[in-house]
Amino acid sequence: MNSRLSNATVAKLPGAIAIPRYDRGAVTPGIVHLGVGAFHRAHQAAYVDACLADGEADWGIVGVSLRSPDTRDALAPQDGLYTLAVRDSAGEHLQVIGSILSLLVAPEDPDAVLAALIDPRTRIVTLTITEKAYLRAADGSLDENHPDIVHDLANPGSPKTAHGFLTEALLRRRVAGVPPFTVLCCDNLPANGATLHRLLVEFARLRDARASAGDLPLAGHIADDVAFPSSMVDRIVPATTDADRARIAGELGHEDAWPVMTEPFRQWVIEDRFSCGRPAWERFGVTMVEDVGPFEDMKLRLLNGAHSGIAYLGLLSGHATVDRAFADPAIRQFVDALWAEAIPTLPEGAGLDTAAYTAELAARFSNTALAHRTAQIANDGSQKLPQRIIASALECLEAGTELVHLTLVVAAWIAACAARGSTLPEGHFTDPLDAALTSLLAQQLPANETVTEVFELAGFAKGHAERQTLIELVAVHLVHLRREGPVLAFAALGIDSR
Repeated sequence: MNSRLSNATVAKLPGAIAIPRYDRGAVTPGIVHLGVGAFHRAHQAAYVDACLADGEADWGIVGVSLRSPDTRDALAPQDGLYTLAVRDSAGEHLQVIGSILSLLVAPEDPDAVLAALIDPRTRIVTLTITEKAYLRAADGSLDENHPDIVHDLANPGSPKTAHGFLTEALLRRRVAGVPPFTVLCCDNLPANGATLHRLLVEFARLRDARASAGDLPLAGHIADDVAFPSSMVDRIVPATTDADRARIAGELGHEDAWPVMTEPFRQWVIEDRFSCGRPAWERFGVTMVEDVGPFEDMKLRLLNGAHSGIAYLGLLSGHATVDRAFADPAIRQFVDALWAEAIPTLPEGAGLDTAAYTAELAARFSNTALAHRTAQIANDGSQKLPQRIIASALECLEAGTELVHLTLVVAAWIAACAARGSTLPEGHFTDPLDAALTSLLAQQLPANETVTEVFELAGFAKGHAERQTLIELVAVHLVHLRREGPVLAFAALGIDSR
């Protein structure tokens, strides 16, 4: 099988496979997306594809990879087309997505990326660059000493970071009299629109301090004139395997270098604040709201928090995938108790149906078709746990409510990091703090000292009055995990895992 999925072959696909029912040649770009990974292609690009099929032909996507050329190299020979495989225990539905018009690689051609951002047709810039790419210091501010930030401040015309590309493009648009685009963050950051807005203003102030006399100031323009709506995104997207590629090629009758696997469920909640228009996403299930916060909190604490617990406890229990871990009665009982502990921290009066939501999550976690690897979810724990677990735990301490299960997730992360390369099967996950964590955990300090040092290293609960109490609760779990792994940790919670 030598032929590839492309504009020339898509019409020849079997009838059971959904293909774009619009003229791709008539579509013009309206969105630039930074971070063209699997999640974007399973989520935002799929929603935009539906809008294009509905006649909104001016919202095509220009995809930008800020680091690797892999996505471009896979999809460019396919004219940007790829297969979205929606899988559950009942079967698989294949759809070819056509919303990505072109793909750029920033390190290879920053000028082309800036040209796309400056193009007056570009009215929205979306981002899925992962939490660590926002380059925040431990206190949440911009890490102005990060080498890439230092580079971008010294070389504004040839940036490396999202911060550098966005600010340079906004400045050039202002000079040219082109209205600013809307910046729509789609990453799992708390109040992601406001967070990115603050970080870009901080970056722009550093730029302004280096500007020459007569240059237009940028920080005030970004602070006052650029829209940064917040959004909440949700869809499980496991890594694509070679077996997936082979199976889908057999169904298509043509090769697809990078199909994307996902689940039937998808959710996108967006603050409806756009300066230059937007697609009619609400026609296709997107929830447009005034305040994303309650939905974001529910997702972070119930979905993402449970996912982290399943990942670390699943790895320590020898489970390679989410469905296998969730089928473990001890882990299932733990997750139910984790939800019961986290739900009281969610805002009241926001219309959240937590009972229906957790029932839906249980069905999603049980999906045997996805093979969502626990090691994939385990990546970047030091970046993810503050929003998913630490925030809820601190609120429980402040309210004087029960706090047992949330703290076990933090201890399980530490134990899983320590077990990599030795007793932990399927333990190939990484963290931005890996070098320092490896050195610290190799010392095998007493549990309380270990947790204290990890909290210092990761900046967990920094400056919070309940920090020491939280450390002590985590340390109790770490003692159990070190002695007998999850068996003893679960037993201490009254969960029988034998």
